[in-house]
Amino acid sequence: MSVPTEPDEFISEASRAFWRQAFALNGSVTLRVLPKVLVFGLISAGVCTLARLVEETYRVELGVDAAPYGIAGAILALLLVLRTNAGYDRWWEGRRLWGGIVNQSRNLATHVLAYGPEDRAWREGFVRWVAAFPHATRASLRGEPLPPEVATLVGPGAAALVAGADHKPGFVALKLGALLREASDCRGMGGFAFLQADRERALLMDHLGACERIVQTPMPLVYSIKIRRFITLFLLSLPFALLGTFDSTLIVAPVTMLIAYPILSLDQTGIELENPFSTRNLSHLPLERITATIERNLEGLLDARRALDADDTTAG
Repeated sequence: MSVPTEPDEFISEASRAFWRQAFALNGSVTLRVLPKVLVFGLISAGVCTLARLVEETYRVELGVDAAPYGIAGAILALLLVLRTNAGYDRWWEGRRLWGGIVNQSRNLATHVLAYGPEDRAWREGFVRWVAAFPHATRASLRGEPLPPEVATLVGPGAAALVAGADHKPGFVALKLGALLREASDCRGMGGFAFLQADRERALLMDHLGACERIVQTPMPLVYSIKIRRFITLFLLSLPFALLGTFDSTLIVAPVTMLIAYPILSLDQTGIELENPFSTRNLSHLPLERITATIERNLEGLLDARRALDADDTTAG
């Protein structure tokens, strides 16, 4: 499917996607919360059965006033929205940081191609190491093996060294620093150009460090415990309020499940957004596509520099 580029195309695509997304299961938390929804439905059915037995035996109604549940529901909704927003902030920060990695990779490669040594082999090797950095970063954030793209970029031997490093992106950044030092000491790279390129390299590590902060600092456990305890108490006691609202007990369990579904879905959505890099989470960031885009862009910059060199040779 083509990606819409004009505002009208985005609006049209969003309009057409409404019904498809309304009933979609792929990418939805429905399958992950459905077992819990069914559990609360079964508990509600059990409460209804107990209520009928108590009423027939002791002439006592277990239904309670539903008014307090409206207040409790409003408070619960506010807590869930705050949790979901906190998760989305982490997801969006992760996307912004990877946008920074995209920009800094392009900036570093462009700067070196424009102001670096004239040695073509050095330039192309440096740019391929820059392209390897996002791949190593993706593997590090996800706890995955080094992807094969790194071996394609820098060679199997160098890729083995990266794979064996304790911190793969740090090894790549160290290699970039060593190449810049070589360019400054041995290949005639100017001092200002060296400092600017090294600054761009350092910013790549800054973005990586911020991504690692997201991964290594989950949402406070006490926050999750309190919200989920509140959800459990609310949904377990909800059937008693519904017994006092409806004349028929047959409708209590379906209504309980209908209320449980959005509550549990919002809770699960907050969980899914906490780590935007893990492939175990729904709607994780498409790091494969982002890193492939960076690699393609840097290869395009190399092609552009070769074209400029060829043009200068022809003009000369």
